[in-house]
Amino acid sequence: MSTESERIKLLLIEDDPVDRMAFERFVRLANQPYDYTLATSLAETDAILGRERFDVVLTDYHLGDGTAVDVLRRDLDAPVVVITGAGDEETAIQAMRAGAFDYLIKDTERGYLKMMAVTVDSAYRHHAAEAKARMLSQAVECINDCIFISDLDDRLTFVNETFVRTYGFDESEVLGQPCAMLWMAGADHELQPVEATAVPAGGEQGECLHRRKDGSAMPVLLSRSPIYDERGNQVAVVSASRDITARKLNEQALRESEERYALAAAGANDGLWDWDVKSGKVHYSPRWKMTLGYREDEIGDTPDAWFDLVHPEDLDLLRAQLEAHLHGKTPHFENEHRMRTKSGEYRWVQTRGLAVRDANDEVYRMAGSQRDITDKKRVEEQLSHAALHDALTGLPNRTLFMDRLRHAVHRAGRKSSYNFGVIFLDLDRFKVVNDSLGHAAGDQLLMGIGRRLESCLRLGDTVARLGGDEFAILLEDLEDERQVDRVAERIQQSLQEPFEVCGQEIFTTASLGIALSSTGYERPEDILRDADTAMYRAKSLGRTRQVVFNPEMHASAVTQLQLESDLRHVLERDELALHYQPILALDSGRLAGFEALVRWRHPEHGLMSPGDFLPLARETGMSMAIGRWVLHAACSQLKRWQETHAEAAELPISVNLDARMLANPELVETVAEVLRDTGVAASALQLDLTEGMMMQSPETTTGVLHRLRELSVRLHIDDFGTGYSSLSQLHRFPVDALKIDRSLIGRMSIEREDLEIVRTIVALARSLDLAVVAEGIETIEQLAHLRTLGCELGQGFLFSRPHDAAFAERLIVEGLPALPALVVRSDG
Repeated sequence: MSTESERIKLLLIEDDPVDRMAFERFVRLANQPYDYTLATSLAETDAILGRERFDVVLTDYHLGDGTAVDVLRRDLDAPVVVITGAGDEETAIQAMRAGAFDYLIKDTERGYLKMMAVTVDSAYRHHAAEAKARMLSQAVECINDCIFISDLDDRLTFVNETFVRTYGFDESEVLGQPCAMLWMAGADHELQPVEATAVPAGGEQGECLHRRKDGSAMPVLLSRSPIYDERGNQVAVVSASRDITARKLNEQALRESEERYALAAAGANDGLWDWDVKSGKVHYSPRWKMTLGYREDEIGDTPDAWFDLVHPEDLDLLRAQLEAHLHGKTPHFENEHRMRTKSGEYRWVQTRGLAVRDANDEVYRMAGSQRDITDKKRVEEQLSHAALHDALTGLPNRTLFMDRLRHAVHRAGRKSSYNFGVIFLDLDRFKVVNDSLGHAAGDQLLMGIGRRLESCLRLGDTVARLGGDEFAILLEDLEDERQVDRVAERIQQSLQEPFEVCGQEIFTTASLGIALSSTGYERPEDILRDADTAMYRAKSLGRTRQVVFNPEMHASAVTQLQLESDLRHVLERDELALHYQPILALDSGRLAGFEALVRWRHPEHGLMSPGDFLPLARETGMSMAIGRWVLHAACSQLKRWQETHAEAAELPISVNLDARMLANPELVETVAEVLRDTGVAASALQLDLTEGMMMQSPETTTGVLHRLRELSVRLHIDDFGTGYSSLSQLHRFPVDALKIDRSLIGRMSIEREDLEIVRTIVALARSLDLAVVAEGIETIEQLAHLRTLGCELGQGFLFSRPHDAAFAERLIVEGLPALPALVVRSDG
């Protein structure tokens, strides 16, 4: 029966007044307190139900405007008990089928009223239990855990919707199946499938590996407890499982991360530190201490245990950067400093760290690592030294020299009393050493020169190798600019002593250019440029000397630079021209040919001779192109003369070959191509090669000359007599004539030795069946000597200076009258 506090609300629907009175009497006499409402029809019932809800509804089956079935069709949310008359049980059964909870049969003695209290209470209790069950079912379906219930035979009797979604089974596939089907066979489980009675009364929880419908494993956290009836007898087991796959993956990832960190820390040999900023305690790992050579108990647990070992020169920066990070001024902390080891030596370490802040942005912890980077620092120092020093001599290189020179220029700009000077040094004829003894010998010589130069300087001065055989010297804090000249003299004197290279004594000299800060410089490049310019002036004056720069030299260098630029366009602008100097037969004065000499018709400088621009052409790589032009222009002019004047039919023309042309592997093909293009007979072309050119590489030269001779080109040795090294090898070269150097011709009238040299050359030529041409004949006396010696041919200012093609053509046409009469022998 219900308790006193549970007042059951009843709705009585009865259209018979007598039965209503009987019902009211029942309510008054009942032990159970009821709140009741009376209705006499369906219409009145609808009105009441619109206002109130009831726990139990009692209704007569037959009503004036309907039946109990009509009442059951209302949304009552309450159990309905149908009261019907005796002999009317069939209608009561229809009401039961329509959803009535129970029915009572009226009797004349009103006995049914005695059963009414029991029926009402039963209906009330049953409805309340159903409501509670629905609420529990809804709650079970709402939670994210998988709920399943198994009976005492361990067979599943209930699963919630979460179970169906998670495990993948339909409800029909698991109900009635053994609960053990959910466990993955062969796996290690904290909770195994057990008999229902083995589950502890207080329940249990643990992890196990369950199986989804598709056979995949699912780690779950399982909780299970026994279910008891009102008598305390176990009737089932309720279980809740939660998919913990994500947690397990996170745990695995965390373990792997911790393992990687541990391996990385161990592999990197990093020491670790962890600073509790609030307490001031620092934990230093064993590796941290071991790196410095200390045992575990030899290092304290305070920041000072660290700072006390830092090199004094590094401590201030370390503290400053650490404080900056603690105050949030830097995203992380990193510093490189030296630390004292137990043995007393200092080693470089790199320390990194990160501060951890609380909700108030206060640092409460800072942790980091420390790594020994001593080897790295040494490599960096070596790389830095290599980047600023010459690998061969160990001297500062151009980069370091220019940096020091830049500081000197800035200092001179700030302090008028500060003076400095720059010496630019270039070795004379260093290429000869490389070519004759090899580059290894050249390197040894450069190293020796570097040491000599250092010995000539004061403390604080700088000597650098700029590259090749060029050196630069910076002399600072000069009390007197004459100090620079004295240093230059010491250098020249030191270089006079021989160098021992590859077992041989080597002598070398140098040309020095000097630039002084008193000229006034704002850029280091300018003073080095001017010293370089002065050095080239020293070379042009005969080498083995020093020259101090003056502004006129710079103007000359600028002019030379412009000349170089103009020279690169000389062919496309058609500014080259040929002048022709006649070659005569000395015994008769007969015209024997011409030597073609190139001139540059410069738009500003006028007509320039070869000596003014051909050296520059060699430096700029233009000599081959110019040489080809000269060869083609000379042959073309000769062909025009031959086609126009019969007198020129057998006339040869001489063209000078440049050393670079002789070394060019395309020379022979170039000559052949010019001869084909112009139509000139190869025998009419005479190529002049200097004695020095031929001796630079005798074997190669001989091969080239033989190939030229195969074309029928005639070959002359020009400037012969300037060196004697070729006399013994002269017979090896396929040449046709010797051209005696003008220096010998000029001195033979006053130097008997030179006259004898000329006599010897003429005799040598005769013995080898070679023609002889004397160059540079300027006096009657010289002409007389040559005729006496039997020299066949000659050229020089005595006969004619080089002239243009029109003048040369007059000589061809008019013959000797066009030349001075004094050249013609009076004896015929």
